[in-house]
Amino acid sequence: MSERDLFTAGWSFRRADAESAQEVRLPHDAMISEERSADAATGNHGGYFPGGSYIYTKPWTVPTDADERSYTLFFEGVYGRAVVLLDGREIARCDSGYREFTAPLVGAVPGATSVIEVRVDNTEVPNSRWYTGSGIYRPVWLENTGPVGISRDGIRLVTRSIGEEAIVDVTAHIEGPLPHGAIVKVEFFFAGDSVARQHAPIPADGVVTIPVTIPHPQLWSADSPHLYDVRVAAVVGEDNIDEQRIRTGLRTVTVDAQRGLQLNGITEVLRGACVHHDNGILGAATFSAAEHRRARILKDAGFNAIRSSHNPLSRAFLDACDEIGLYVMDELTDVWLKHKTQYDAADDFVEVWPGDAASLIEKDRSRPSVIMYSIGNEIAETSSGAGIAAAREIDEYFAKNDPTRPTTLAVNLLLNMMAQRGSSPFEREQYLGEKKPERKKKSENKKEATSTAANMLTAKLGRVMELAARLPAADKASRGAFAAVDVAGYNYAYGRYAADRKRYPERVIVGSESMPGDLPEIWKRAVTVPGVIGDFMWTGWDYLGEAGIGTWSYGSEPGGINKPYPHLVAGSGAFDITGLPGAAALLARAVWDKGAAPGIAVRPLDTSRNRANKTPWRTSDAIPSWSWRGLAGTAEIEVYSADDEVELFLNGRSLGRKKAGKRKRFISRFRTPYEPGELVAVSYRRGKEAGRAALRSSGVPTLRLRAETNGLHGPDDLAYVWIELADDAGTVDMNTNDLVTVTVEGAGTLHGLGTAAPSTTESFTSDHHTTYRGRALAIVRGDSIAGDITLSVSSARHGSATLALSTRSASATLVAPTKES
Repeated sequence: MSERDLFTAGWSFRRADAESAQEVRLPHDAMISEERSADAATGNHGGYFPGGSYIYTKPWTVPTDADERSYTLFFEGVYGRAVVLLDGREIARCDSGYREFTAPLVGAVPGATSVIEVRVDNTEVPNSRWYTGSGIYRPVWLENTGPVGISRDGIRLVTRSIGEEAIVDVTAHIEGPLPHGAIVKVEFFFAGDSVARQHAPIPADGVVTIPVTIPHPQLWSADSPHLYDVRVAAVVGEDNIDEQRIRTGLRTVTVDAQRGLQLNGITEVLRGACVHHDNGILGAATFSAAEHRRARILKDAGFNAIRSSHNPLSRAFLDACDEIGLYVMDELTDVWLKHKTQYDAADDFVEVWPGDAASLIEKDRSRPSVIMYSIGNEIAETSSGAGIAAAREIDEYFAKNDPTRPTTLAVNLLLNMMAQRGSSPFEREQYLGEKKPERKKKSENKKEATSTAANMLTAKLGRVMELAARLPAADKASRGAFAAVDVAGYNYAYGRYAADRKRYPERVIVGSESMPGDLPEIWKRAVTVPGVIGDFMWTGWDYLGEAGIGTWSYGSEPGGINKPYPHLVAGSGAFDITGLPGAAALLARAVWDKGAAPGIAVRPLDTSRNRANKTPWRTSDAIPSWSWRGLAGTAEIEVYSADDEVELFLNGRSLGRKKAGKRKRFISRFRTPYEPGELVAVSYRRGKEAGRAALRSSGVPTLRLRAETNGLHGPDDLAYVWIELADDAGTVDMNTNDLVTVTVEGAGTLHGLGTAAPSTTESFTSDHHTTYRGRALAIVRGDSIAGDITLSVSSARHGSATLALSTRSASATLVAPTKES
């Protein structure tokens, strides 16, 4: 039988230029603890972190049966050029930061102690347009297999038909010399009960497909994410040779120009969020608890779809999407043949992409949540013959290896048009690290069109991207790429939807990337224009790097979208990096009519006297709070509602009743002198009250702790604890801040401490941090031994507090790669 165990404890880690090492438990982001600086090599792209070279080592006691069985390390992701050594011998390497890979542990002496070493080189930066992290940032597994067994990710399930019964094809790949009479047995379980079983002999090539009939199927969708447990066993006589278990959902996916996207024969419209792979103050480290938390918060806010931006999602995030019910557009890459940053993978793309695509498909193919593959993001060279040919080749690969899901390509029509004309507003010296040559002839000084170039242009010209995308030249520069895939992905080009559906009646369209403030216009088209299947907001969750693209500055502070050090976050999320909602989240909920009560947000009073330097990736800087102790002035209030009218009350008196809903783009605005108390918004639909919401001012704030959960489940679970300067009712004051220091004792460790401040010099790996708008977030990681945990926090001026947590068991919360749950 095959065995798979987490291989995350007992590692030591050091920078390659350091003598001393520290003990770490994976996953581990080596970059997040580095010292940031204005001249750091990643620059604005990577949030001003340096690159580096790192060494991970771990002793491994070689099992005594290593001569008879195969032992392999399975890496879910290492960012940087990785080389794996066993006792000084190279056994594997991987240069692709989001690709899963294996390292066979061959040549070790059974019973002896060997040393595993992973060298990670991420010195050539920037190699991405966002914060990547460094090191072994995703889980590692030790696999133990016999001479015959089911291959890793060797089970594939395809729902062929649904009705009173469902027909599911289960394909199993068996590796090794097959014993005579070997068969595969398949059994489906729902809610713990066996509901279907089937078996078939294994052919000589080791690949067997078994149709299984499921009576009274419980179908999977975002609204009803029913999951089945499936046991697949290779059997000889009464003996199991090998066995794997996975969780999956029964569902069908189709797209066409008349009915759009259909799940199980029912039309769906995607309410999508683009997300990057980092976990905020945890950096790039991938924890199941963090990924589930992000997915849950986005789902609760009304989103029903995730676009991975711009690389494959982690297995843990996909687990969450399967379980919670979120549709996934999983994306291959941000770079093809042309560079976007100085050291990105463009030079290696032709050699690298097939392996990356294979890894992506193997990870996703039995996932009910994954409904679409994106083969690339803003690949401006798709305006040329070479780019179109590459698009066709990649699409054909996906169609051959997974014909059950449609493909898309996220195209920025303005960038394609610019690339076709050989122009760009961005200078090579700033972007690609190349000195700008002296101007001679125009043809000798052409620049590559890039996404960041478009960001700079948009910050200056506002609507230029969307308006330029309507030009005939933009259509000419993109139609070849769109013809290569099943679904045309439009970035910032919703104005083309209706006209392009008439021009290309068989085209299916998705808004693969959009400004949050454009959602009212976009959604109107998504639900009325045939063949438009939904939209993805940039972004649903804020992220590290691309510093300042969505951050508003004030007065004489630096404007634009490439903010200088110490800016850190993009600032464009509907939710900030700690998980708190902003105005964009309230707008989306109103546009989708997903909330019973109106949403109230207030522009910050501490900046109200200064001119705002806006960016198009954040439509409003308003936040859901009416607590601004010690401040005065005119408050600008935004009420978000899908209802007909809203009325606003301050301390019981009406500030007026205004139109709301579609005719006001779902935002009703009020102005009033600020005074402490209670702000209440009441919405009306057809003359009757439909909902109400309130914000209150804080009394005297003191330091308070609030845990999102009160227990942990072992070493890979996390507890999120809010450190708040709040009154007795728990109301946080936005204008009160303090330096807090955190200690953790017992069966846990402090794994992250920070805030969503857009600009900071403080570290997320320190035990002290300054609150931002009255809050900081502490993340506690459980130890391998169960027990009690005490978190203590002290502040400079607002007292101290303690909180008791506990680890309820020492079992890992992650599951093996072949047990997808």
